[in-house]
Order: sequence, then structure tokens, then C-alpha cells
Amino acid sequence: MKKDQLLTRRRVVLGGAAALGAAGTAGLLALGTDSDPVTPLAPAAGPPARRPLKPSAHRLQPLAGYGPPAASGRTPVRSEPLLRVTGIGRTMVLTFDDGPDPHYTPDILSTLRAYDVRAMFFVCGEMVVHNKDLLAEMAEEGHVVGNHTWSHPLLTGLTRGRIRSEMERTSEIIEEAYGERPRWFRAPYGAWNRAVFQLGAELGMEPLAWTVDSLDWIEPGTRTIVDRVRNGAGPGVVVLSHDSGGDRSQSVRALRDYLPQLLDAGYHITVPRRYQV
Repeated sequence: MKKDQLLTRRRVVLGGAAALGAAGTAGLLALGTDSDPVTPLAPAAGPPARRPLKPSAHRLQPLAGYGPPAASGRTPVRSEPLLRVTGIGRTMVLTFDDGPDPHYTPDILSTLRAYDVRAMFFVCGEMVVHNKDLLAEMAEEGHVVGNHTWSHPLLTGLTRGRIRSEMERTSEIIEEAYGERPRWFRAPYGAWNRAVFQLGAELGMEPLAWTVDSLDWIEPGTRTIVDRVRNGAGPGVVVLSHDSGGDRSQSVRALRDYLPQLLDAGYHITVPRRYQV
């Protein structure tokens, strides 16, 4: 997708997606790996923080908890996406959308590796086709890969059959490149409807949105991105950034800056745990 097209479509849906997100401050999910308890990570050597971060006073009050699956073993059909996480101490999740991109994803993976941090990557199937090696690298290093559709369309304007195709094709190529089918789904532009929730659940995926939008896709400047993440930091926060869909050099530089600051402030950057279904 061309950068100008992506920016235009994002602006069209931004208002509606924001309102939907505000109405859906409900999701709560568990943190950690599938088998390991959550323990604080010690930051590796890296650039020192400019100044300590203060834990944010911002808290979202969940309306629905996240727990073991229903007795049927099926993924529940939700009416709102999950927006926050729960865990021990100051736990946060970093997520990156629209990749993998050979120009920016390797640099993001390199920074995460330097600090022994795991993140989530919501990938588009058409981007995976020629970058399967990057998904293999994500699998090797313990990152979580989620489904972000095949071609990044506005799902609320598609038929049920088209939505299923966008999701299913992407799950299949993720399984081929990553080694397992995705357990998480994120709707492009944050645009959800009942069909999206139903079809995602049928494919075994939980819907995950975000708490803090870095707005890096409008390329506001590295310092602005860093400040948004730092100011929004708090227990349970899910941060949205991008590793494709345009010039993401600011996103790459911002991660190098705010990640060590978050770790120095005592935040545990981890990935969510999904119960087996």
C-alpha cells in the first residue's frame, strides 16, 4: 500500500476508531509467556536514560476480565477488543503494526535483542510473502506474531466473506513462516464490528487493540514519539507503533531512546499469555 494512500485512509477512520476505542476501555489480558512466570528483566548495557520516568497515574478500569477459556475450549466472541494487560508490577507491552518490512523491522528486532525484550508484531500477509525470514527470526527470539489482515483494508466496509479471506490467508502464511497460527488479531485502523469479532474467534484469535497510540505513522518527529510513549507509560499499558506502512526511521530511533528509559524506570516489557484453546 502506498504511503499517501495509507495516510489518507488512516485519517478518514481515525475519529471513528478513537471513539470506538474510548467506548471499549474494557479489555484485560494476562501477561507472561505460556510457561514461565512473569519476572522483572534486567536491562542490558545501553544508552543511559536522560531522566527517570515517573509511573503514570493513568489507570483503565476493566469491565471484563481475561481468564481461562470457556469449557467448550473455544475462543470467546467478544464485543470489544482487549486494551490493557495485567501482570506483576509495572508490566507493559510494545506492539508494532503493518510489517514485516526489510528496511525497518530488522533494526527494531536488533534493539529489542540488545535489551532482551520481547514484543508483539501484527503483520500483514502481503508483507510476509517476501519477508518470511523475519517471521522466523521473531519466532526464534520469542516475539509474538499477530494477524493484521492480508492487505490492511477497512474491514467494516467489507463483506463477511472478504473479511474471512483477509484473516484466513494471513493466518496460513504466518503459520508457514512463524511455525504456528496466530492467537491474536488486530483490526486495521482499529475498526471493529461484530463480524470481525466473530470471525477472529472462529479462527482462534483474541482481539487486541492498544492503550497508547504513539501516532508514529504521521511522522511527528522522534522526540514527540518518545514523549508520547514515556508520558503514557503505566502498568497495563499496550503501546501501538509501526514497523512498516511508510518511513519508519523515526519509530526505529524512538524505540532506541524510550526502551532503555522504560527499563530503567522499572517497567517489565513482555508479551501476553494466551491459554491454549
